[in-house]
Amino acid sequence: MRILNDSTEIAAAAGEELGVSEWVAITQERIDLFADATGDRQWIHVDPERAADGPFGATVAHGFLTLSMLPFLGAQVYAFAGNLARVNYGLNKVRFVSPVLVGSKVRNRVELVAVEEIEKGQRATLRHTVEIKGQDKPACVAETVVLLVAS
Repeated sequence: MRILNDSTEIAAAAGEELGVSEWVAITQERIDLFADATGDRQWIHVDPERAADGPFGATVAHGFLTLSMLPFLGAQVYAFAGNLARVNYGLNKVRFVSPVLVGSKVRNRVELVAVEEIEKGQRATLRHTVEIKGQDKPACVAETVVLLVAS
């Protein structure tokens, strides 16, 4: 776990890989719970029998399920310490490169791409590459932007 203790350390880490999370299993239960929470119950996600004959040969995780795991996986990699409010500012770019089949394991590789000084603190851009165990292509590559506001 990489802990960035203050604005100086955060700025100095721009351009660096912060680390990699542990592998996390993508189970059918996780997929089903996400489907229930979002109302996205497309058969490629929730019907194992039909999905077995579908384009991927099994059910697949929702792309947005993969994206929604970034906070959980990222918390294993890095933390901004100190008396900062951390505010999600948005996403610059998201690509779902490869499907995540049920039973796969994923992890998050995080790079602090850029840090900009703003009036009340810093704006940090992080690149998250969600890797699939045993595959060359990632599941997802996303740039997140977070505001770090001194309180």
